[in-house]
Amino acid sequence: MTDANDAQPDVMTELPEFEHLTLTAQDGVAFLTLARPDALNTLNGELLLEFAMALDLVEADASVHALVIAGEGRGFSAGADLAEFEHLSDVFTGREAALAGQDVMNTVASLPIPVIAAVHGFAMGGGLELALACDLRIAAPDTRLGLPETTLGLIPGYGGTQRLPRLIGEARALDMILTGRLVDAEEAHAMGLVSRIADDPRAEAERLARSMLRSAPVALGLAKEAVVRGLDGTLPQGLEVEADLFGLACTTEDRAEGVRAFREKRDPTFQGR
Repeated sequence: MTDANDAQPDVMTELPEFEHLTLTAQDGVAFLTLARPDALNTLNGELLLEFAMALDLVEADASVHALVIAGEGRGFSAGADLAEFEHLSDVFTGREAALAGQDVMNTVASLPIPVIAAVHGFAMGGGLELALACDLRIAAPDTRLGLPETTLGLIPGYGGTQRLPRLIGEARALDMILTGRLVDAEEAHAMGLVSRIADDPRAEAERLARSMLRSAPVALGLAKEAVVRGLDGTLPQGLEVEADLFGLACTTEDRAEGVRAFREKRDPTFQGR
């Protein structure tokens, strides 16, 4: 993170004209909203390109410490735009299409800030894979979630076969993927697919994001990194990662400020360094 006091451009005020999404920021929280409601927010190539550009802007803005991703209209996202899949008749083009979507999802997952999906209506296929790339998922009571690709002769290609079992376990993930069934918000919450259920998931996601702003920005990023990297290895390897990142946290000015504030019985003023 960059020192909040350093002079730097406010990149969030220099936004390009997005056609398929909106990007705003307020008081440390950015809001990225899919805006193809007439197409059920399906993820076509143009939207994915704009999404990648928006993520770059979010990551480049040192004043943004959390991101909320939502969708306009009747649902979060109905998945990939199947009209663009009609030409995918060979291994190479299919693989490249999957990698293009995975690249965007990997960027979401690797952001050094908390990312929260505010889901309503439906999150299917690539839409659910986008939500899975986020750190937390807040769902409205009427939400339906699933990976129905096998019912179309496909398999999830934007990370669903990898992220879903890591989140809810192999058996439950195979149950959803092999049947293509949709689960409601209550079942999704019970299996750990969504973190919380809220009547207004975007408002709840913003409230949750703002509660995280009380923490040091660098510590948030390191804590997220420790969890993600630890899941890729054994427990001893994960503990080694945790120790390494704990050591990095000890070198930050925010750590010193946090300790001072605790001793002085006041709220800390973190600078993100």
